[in-house]
Amino acid sequence: MRVEDVLRSKNHRIVTIRMNETVETAARLMKAENIGALVVKDVCRTEGNIVVGMFSERDITRALLEHGARVLQMQVSSLMSRNLITCSPTDTLLHVLGLMEDKHIRHVPVLDGDTLVGLVGVRDFIGIRRAEIAAEENAKAPELAH
Repeated sequence: MRVEDVLRSKNHRIVTIRMNETVETAARLMKAENIGALVVKDVCRTEGNIVVGMFSERDITRALLEHGARVLQMQVSSLMSRNLITCSPTDTLLHVLGLMEDKHIRHVPVLDGDTLVGLVGVRDFIGIRRAEIAAEENAKAPELAH
């Protein structure tokens, strides 16, 4: 199975935030969308929409310990992960799981060239595995009826 297969079954809306927004704005957006991470974009008229990093609940938690409540007024750019780990639509899910495990991340932006086309996360893999388990159990159900 490839990343593009997962993206076809998902909501195509990718929740993003601009790097100059505040952490409070990011936290409110994550709460409203019930998500744990945002793709961070740098919107420049000359360069277009460029993905520059990821911002997660983990970034907020660590910053709260270091900076206290004032972290809410800091810019996302000061706390986001800039070492962007991405994948392409044609990558295998095994490859992406390896990235997640090796890099200790839970969300991977999907880029087709320089264009953001999706985001895959741990929830996607849980959903895939849950469907596989359900199919296995349904296949065994006739055996149990005898």
